[in-house]
Amino acid sequence: MTDRTAPLIARDAAVFLSQDLSSPCTSSVRRAEGIWIEDHAGRRFMDFHGNSAHHLGYAHPRILAAIREQLDQLTFAPRRFACEPATELAEELARIAPGDLGRSLFLPSGSDAVETALRLARAVTGRWKTVSFWGSYHGSGFGAAAVGGDPAWRNRATGPLPTGAEHVAQYDCHACPYNHPGPDACGLACARAVTDILRREGDVAAVVAEPMRSWPLIPPSGFWADVRRACDETETLLIFDEIPTGLGKTGRMFASSHEGVVPDILVLGKALGGAVLPLAAVIARRDLDRAAPWSIGHFTHEKNPVTTRVGLEVLRVIAEEGLADRSAELGALALERLVGMEGAATGLRHARGRGLLLGIEVTDASGRPDAARAERIRKASLEAGLNFKLSNGATITLSPPLVIDWSDLDRALSILEAAADACQP
Repeated sequence: MTDRTAPLIARDAAVFLSQDLSSPCTSSVRRAEGIWIEDHAGRRFMDFHGNSAHHLGYAHPRILAAIREQLDQLTFAPRRFACEPATELAEELARIAPGDLGRSLFLPSGSDAVETALRLARAVTGRWKTVSFWGSYHGSGFGAAAVGGDPAWRNRATGPLPTGAEHVAQYDCHACPYNHPGPDACGLACARAVTDILRREGDVAAVVAEPMRSWPLIPPSGFWADVRRACDETETLLIFDEIPTGLGKTGRMFASSHEGVVPDILVLGKALGGAVLPLAAVIARRDLDRAAPWSIGHFTHEKNPVTTRVGLEVLRVIAEEGLADRSAELGALALERLVGMEGAATGLRHARGRGLLLGIEVTDASGRPDAARAERIRKASLEAGLNFKLSNGATITLSPPLVIDWSDLDRALSILEAAADACQP
């Protein structure tokens, strides 16, 4: 096989706009199937990154079959025309979503979905302020970047972002400013930063957050229950961004189910498109369907029959193949192995996760994050056939497809362990 990687990377660099986090490309992909990606030299990698879009792996046969069938039936529907796949997907989301979430809009990206959720919140509350977390990411549009707290999207080059977005420090029991005795004791105090703003301001439209940070960061016990109560007291909407964490990834269909808290608006994306087509969704409480006088999210492909048919098939595969339960079972085994890797000798600490969204931190001898060593571990793992993401500087984030076999997951963890041993602190 001829290795066309270098020429393709050069061609890529010559025609795409450059930007942080995407440029320059360092490799190429020729084929993607199941949990594997393959480059032009024939090297294969287990993909534990996938931009959180590959819950079903790549090229799932049922997804491809659904696309082929739909292409022979109906390829496009203007948004003012009802079409069967879009309606069926909205009906299925209403059936499986928590609480009374039953009104949907479909959009081409998660960023668009977040912005539509914000517009809906403003329309129904008559307010325009939001509360969200520093370090969070909710999309690249100006509105989504404003509520996000990622410095990569909050820079001087883009100028001022929309006003009204308040931010608080993200919950992190390993770096807790309150010095609590443990995660189970600090739900109320860690939520206080959010609740204090809601009660002080009195005119916040929505709290916008992931119910569980995707790198991953699990909220302390009682955190979201306290925020939910404060939202109810102040008539503030709670928007959960489940773009990376929903659809079975954490061992339940929705990550918010772990908290026993139902949001007012839920946002899905990434995996909803089956790692083939771009598709996102906003699902709101039925009684929030009060924005008819205004335009809150007009998109040309809002009711595209092909993308929505994919979304419907994704939900069917997850349900019929029991992938949420599978994620919980395999995730528990994987987390046990990660905990076994912890220690001063390995420099790996704070293993954590839910389902098949797992993380472990790379630290130096003093226990501080060691981004340089984390990058060495990532490169060594990639050379051995495992691709994953580094988050928050030095957190190894493992997000394998839900269809993975335990033998492959076990092998991937062995690759990680060997890489960490080879890259000593």
